[in-house]
Amino acid sequence: MRAPIEAIAWNDEYVRILDQTRLPAEEVYLECRTLEDIAGAIKRLSVRGAPAIGIAAAMGFAFLAGRISTANHEEFAAQAASISSHLLATRPTAVNLRWALDRMSRIAGQADSITVPELQELLKQEAQRIHAEDIEINRTMGRHGQALLPDDAVVMTVCNTGSLATGGHGTALGVVRSAVENCKQVFVAACETRPLLQGARLTAWELLHDGIPFELITDSMAAVYMKNRRVDAVIAGADRVAANGDAANKIGTYSLAVLARAHSIPFYIAAPLSTIDMTTASGKDIPIEERAPEEITTIAGRRIAPEGTGVWNPAFDVVPAGLINGLITEKGVIRAPYTENIAAAFK
Repeated sequence: MRAPIEAIAWNDEYVRILDQTRLPAEEVYLECRTLEDIAGAIKRLSVRGAPAIGIAAAMGFAFLAGRISTANHEEFAAQAASISSHLLATRPTAVNLRWALDRMSRIAGQADSITVPELQELLKQEAQRIHAEDIEINRTMGRHGQALLPDDAVVMTVCNTGSLATGGHGTALGVVRSAVENCKQVFVAACETRPLLQGARLTAWELLHDGIPFELITDSMAAVYMKNRRVDAVIAGADRVAANGDAANKIGTYSLAVLARAHSIPFYIAAPLSTIDMTTASGKDIPIEERAPEEITTIAGRRIAPEGTGVWNPAFDVVPAGLINGLITEKGVIRAPYTENIAAAFK
């Protein structure tokens, strides 16, 4: 299997981001140098996936803070807070964004016992540490998750949860990747994931890159696929997991969870502890981002619905904890009762 794709990278001159909106037709890398560059890349989904959004925000924060030209700690802190606030507003659902920016802000708010240049260097190191930790966490999650799969497994996925969505290995797709590395024969049924087709455009691209066998299906084929063909597990990622185990993920994930339960197929969420928000009690408290109507009324810029068509376009849905067989994390597979066992994982 080939080395994972590097979707985000630090450069002292810019933050390098693979523009996922251009895939699979073009492999184009953005050189983000301004707040507008970095915030825009997150908002328009050039970078996406909760862990990757957190990494991009951390690197963007460190890079921009490194360009603040003041020796005064109060002025530095004020400008750094403005950068953090702007980035935080880009994607409301993905909790890793807030988690990463909180972590960076704690560094930026250190007492003035060190100089601003020393503080800027610490921020750079912290952003790079967040990136490296994510890769290691994903690999640990993958080892725990692959143990749930038989030696010859068919896994259904939704959206994209691989190297493109993380620091390098993947969450749900990282489980698949780890199983293959463990010499298991894994076949992936990848749902296309309307309306932005992350499964068709990105997961298929990654699986081809890695040489992992798969076939692409439309979202509406999932039920009949489960009924007429073989699926050993459905594994999805998450943009936020509540303290009670409810999990928000790309729209269509809830449907897969319901279908998996109807067909007696285990349904798992693969997500690092940083995606679990202990300040969110349940799924009903998770803010759900709604996106532009054009994502549904057009495909590749071509209108498919008549002018004047009303649209409801939530980017995410919430899977109730009762439909989840386990949360695959770096601390192991957390199972019900989720409220107690999630809390224990954080201790």
